Amino acid sequence: MPLVHELSLVMSIVETVEASLPAVPGARVLEVRLRVGVLAAVEEESLQFCYGVATEGTPLAGSRLVVQRIPVVLHCGPCAQDVELPSLQSFHCPRCGAPANDLRQGRELEIESIEIDDGEPGEQQIQEAGQ
Repeated sequence: MPLVHELSLVMSIVETVEASLPAVPGARVLEVRLRVGVLAAVEEESLQFCYGVATEGTPLAGSRLVVQRIPVVLHCGPCAQDVELPSLQSFHCPRCGAPANDLRQGRELEIESIEIDDGEPGEQQIQEAGQ
């Protein structure tokens, strides 16, 4: 059931964002930006639906979820370069055709940033992940 998977992920995202909110009364989240790798097994439509449900009654209620899809990048030994796969049908280097299994990117599921309205007129801040 895809929705169960996405709902679990979204609940974790909501908890993480709520824990990172500044201790300012009335602060609310305007936007959450995610980086999601194409191999993360996440359906964006389900993620968006679950986000709307999971944020009800929280400081994230009414906020936007922006999902940036991250392509698969592998390291090709013979070419000595990182290469982006044009398709998930073949894990071979698109330059030389050699099998490539050194995954460098594509499984991410990260909160990139959070846009917060702290209640002060004209004041908004964007909190980058890891800060």
